Amino acid sequence: MPPFVYRITKYDPADRDEHGSYIGAEDSTSDHGPVEAAYLQAIAAFAEDTGIDHLAIREPGISGLAHFGLEPAIDGHGLAGLFPPDLSGFHDGAEVSLSHGLELVRVMLRDNGAWCRLEVGDKFVVQVGWDQYVYVSSDKSCERAIAHTRALGLFPEQLDASPYDADFDEPGVQRPADEDFWARLRWSIASRQAAILEEGYVGNASRWHRLTENTLDAVRTRLTPRAKLTVWPDLCADVDAVLATLPAEGPVELVWEDGSGTITSTIVDETEYQALAARMTGARAAAALALDVGSRQPLFTAVLPDSDGVLRARWRTDQTPSDRDWAFLKTLHRGQIVTGVVTVIADFGVTFVDIGGFTAMINIPELSWRRINHPSDVVTVGQEISAEVLDVDMVRERVPLSLKALQADPMPQFIQQVGQVVTGVVTNLVPFGAFVRIEDRDDGLEGLVHNTELSEEPVTGPEDVIQVGDPLIVKILDVDPTRRRITLSHLQALAHGGS
Repeated sequence: MPPFVYRITKYDPADRDEHGSYIGAEDSTSDHGPVEAAYLQAIAAFAEDTGIDHLAIREPGISGLAHFGLEPAIDGHGLAGLFPPDLSGFHDGAEVSLSHGLELVRVMLRDNGAWCRLEVGDKFVVQVGWDQYVYVSSDKSCERAIAHTRALGLFPEQLDASPYDADFDEPGVQRPADEDFWARLRWSIASRQAAILEEGYVGNASRWHRLTENTLDAVRTRLTPRAKLTVWPDLCADVDAVLATLPAEGPVELVWEDGSGTITSTIVDETEYQALAARMTGARAAAALALDVGSRQPLFTAVLPDSDGVLRARWRTDQTPSDRDWAFLKTLHRGQIVTGVVTVIADFGVTFVDIGGFTAMINIPELSWRRINHPSDVVTVGQEISAEVLDVDMVRERVPLSLKALQADPMPQFIQQVGQVVTGVVTNLVPFGAFVRIEDRDDGLEGLVHNTELSEEPVTGPEDVIQVGDPLIVKILDVDPTRRRITLSHLQALAHGGS
């Protein structure tokens, strides 16, 4: 933030008690006249001293559920005449002229239902606080503006910091609506998990969009810059059932799609249910959303970055489990070694491993270089293991691991034994030959002796010559580590002098 911070007020510091509270006669509402004009002139003077003629809108918002100001509430958001009815141009990062910015300050001084921070990078910031306290920060000391402010009858006071400075160093990483996000959203739509996108274009206001694979790109192009995005499952087609399950008391957010396909949301309590039901006549689908973060169930969230891919918006979304998974997956990469605990061994051969709160998986071929019948031959539930990350799938939020990648492949050692004669044990008979274990261990490597290499006489099947469990002398003909195949011959072993 800029180093020089000033509080500008119409309240004389001499009229404060020992606790710093104002006890004078000044009204805390705007006079809509000379005092309000003095505030705007003072801000203009600080802007001139700083050398700026435009401002950026930051963290814009409009009134929420309650009106906390002392002035009478007005219809709408108080921005009529400054922005179009759809508020295009009133968004985070939008630049406005100094004169336009001063009109925004006027709206905030009157507590007319809209607010924002106005700034120019680290050079200049304007914030309107409670009871018409205005805070101006500049990278210049602005002596001329201070004198002019006093001449206007206002009181400038230098502070160490504005009490309205936001903490932009919150823990955690905000998920950006980057290409990974859009790929994730497209996959979620295709798999019928996601259907509705909530676009938070300013604080306390949203637009809702129905998503299909065909409409997603068009919706994306219409989104407000730096919007907060929340992805939801589809609305319920049984509107009567949704209305029947509304809470007996307390506010709730109702979202519904009318007969024309427009999606609307509103916050109501039990006193407004009857009127709401009439308003929703003919609705195609609806959903009731709890207002507390713990009970809302969006699928995932994000914030739109700028066109250069940099996330400059300072909004924070309420993280979903998917968002937390995304943040963890961003810390992983192929080839990384991770440690986790085996949580589940599925009957279909997949082993699930908890790696820091995220469930990764190991397919049975990645458990061992050697042939196994079931994952339980290698791992047990509760066992801590280390494994290599094979891939990080940001779209499906999947991380396949390999246990065998950290083990030595036993097959290459047999390349050196090509041409040698060894004695193995027959482990399996198949129509075209016999598998023989040539490594002296229960899970030892096996090679194939084709029927033509079992006997000089033609055989219908290997059982005509040998049985499972028989010892068999064989010659190692070939070792193919890529295809995981060892080719053996009993006939050539005999010719080599074996018996």
